[in-house]
Amino acid sequence: MKKIQKILEKQKYIKVKLKNIATNHLELKAKINDIKGRFILDTGASNSCVGVNFIEFFKLDATQSDTKAAGAGAIDMETQESKNNFLKIGDWKTNNCHLVLFNLSHVNTALVQHNANEVHGIIGADILRQGKAFIDYNKNMLYLKKIKKNKHKND
Repeated sequence: MKKIQKILEKQKYIKVKLKNIATNHLELKAKINDIKGRFILDTGASNSCVGVNFIEFFKLDATQSDTKAAGAGAIDMETQESKNNFLKIGDWKTNNCHLVLFNLSHVNTALVQHNANEVHGIIGADILRQGKAFIDYNKNMLYLKKIKKNKHKND
């Protein structure tokens, strides 16, 4: 496995530690607009999401969306969206993070029922694709390729 890690690091991939939680989901810490949060990594979620109750917390500019959300046993949920947010996962960063905002209480209720902590949101396939992600399930490690020409006011 060390060989793959060395190859990815040579290709400018950034290593991010994942935590296996009680529900067998992988959890990670990330910052949105420089505010720390806890997220589930979900390869099956097409979009990254944040709970609507965290719009002010993450300083999101939310607008109404015609998209209906579905997932984790809930369907047809009203959504909002927030575009061009700054997302930092470990040392990987992007200024082009589009988030779907909806009520994640059903997700957090399920997590708490299984003795896991609540999360602020979900990192989905959109970010994994943008970061050309590799997931090492054996070592609970996420690798994201560094994005070129990515300026942020706090860097």
